[in-house]
Amino acid sequence: MTSEPAQTPAFRLFGRAQGKPLSARQQGLVDHLLPRIGLPDDGEIDPAELMPGRDRQTLEIGFGGGEHLVAQAAAAPQTGFIGVEPFLNGVAKALTAIDAEGLANVRLARADAREILPRFAATCLDQVFLLFPDPWHKKRHAKRRFVQSSTRDEFARLLKPGGRLRIATDVKSYADHCMVEFAGDNRFVWQARSADDWSCPPADHVTTRYETKNLGDCAPVFMDFVRA
Repeated sequence: MTSEPAQTPAFRLFGRAQGKPLSARQQGLVDHLLPRIGLPDDGEIDPAELMPGRDRQTLEIGFGGGEHLVAQAAAAPQTGFIGVEPFLNGVAKALTAIDAEGLANVRLARADAREILPRFAATCLDQVFLLFPDPWHKKRHAKRRFVQSSTRDEFARLLKPGGRLRIATDVKSYADHCMVEFAGDNRFVWQARSADDWSCPPADHVTTRYETKNLGDCAPVFMDFVRA
């Protein structure tokens, strides 16, 4: 009897799954710490059950090296944070920082967020961060962008009423793409009232090394939405 081949996504939202080899310490954290603070392999994911006693629950999608995630978690110990990132080296960096800071309010998953979001319980999140996702510049690759009608529906399902969604990008076409996706969706209320609201970093924003590289074609754009 032959087994069926594993299903693979129709396209990838990220590039390499791993870069340079991990250090011995990083590999040890992946082997021993990640299983302790990881998400369950199957079944529904309820952040309040994973991290009971927390005042709020926040999800960061594509946390890169974990700088923003770890800084936010250190600043808000009563908030539970879940980070999802497909790139192993980024996960290892985040684990190193979590271990060094002794953080007890973070859970991680090395995964494609598209596949894991449907497992989250409805209205379980107070905030979602999607910061500087892969822009997929070419028009023929637009469907590979993380922000699509399907992920917008997931954000609406997962966020509590009054919950906040922040999307940041330094690519003009991606900012335009996001605004088109959310325009007319009365489930989300864009918070900008002036140009400074989207062109200046929010007060709680943590600037990462990636952001300082200025790899995009415009200054960072911060799009804050509230779930109606």
